[in-house]
Amino acid sequence: MVHRCGARPAWEHEDRFFATVFLGSGLLFLAMLFASAAVAGSLSIYSTTPNILISSGIYTFGRIVTYEIMMVYAMKMAGVFMISTCTLSLRTGIIPRWMAFLGIVLALILLLTISMIPWSPLIFPLWVQLISVHILLANLRKPKNKPSTASLS
Repeated sequence: MVHRCGARPAWEHEDRFFATVFLGSGLLFLAMLFASAAVAGSLSIYSTTPNILISSGIYTFGRIVTYEIMMVYAMKMAGVFMISTCTLSLRTGIIPRWMAFLGIVLALILLLTISMIPWSPLIFPLWVQLISVHILLANLRKPKNKPSTASLS
């Protein structure tokens, strides 16, 4: 759809594939986070008698399920989210290019070495903090528009 002035609306510039991957990976990350919290929470509620719980297979099963959901699958979705966000950022220029490339490298580390490097789950929250600090500083540097006195009278 082309308007009379020849400009296309902003939503036509959007890449629907990356938007779908961006939204889907973010939602899957949250769903897996909540699922692992639900399993871990159910173990803590079930533990009215700790000795019986620890000796049963339910505790071992719940612990393994919580670990696998959170440390493997949720972290992989976080890596996919990072890659899609950095790809969109490279296309739009909303963050510096070095930050986007760093995010892609960190996401690949997160995707490929999640079970080999014990500290790798910290990559996602540190990357989110880096992007958040950049956005905060960019908004603080933005000049404030003062209303003119001519428009007030």
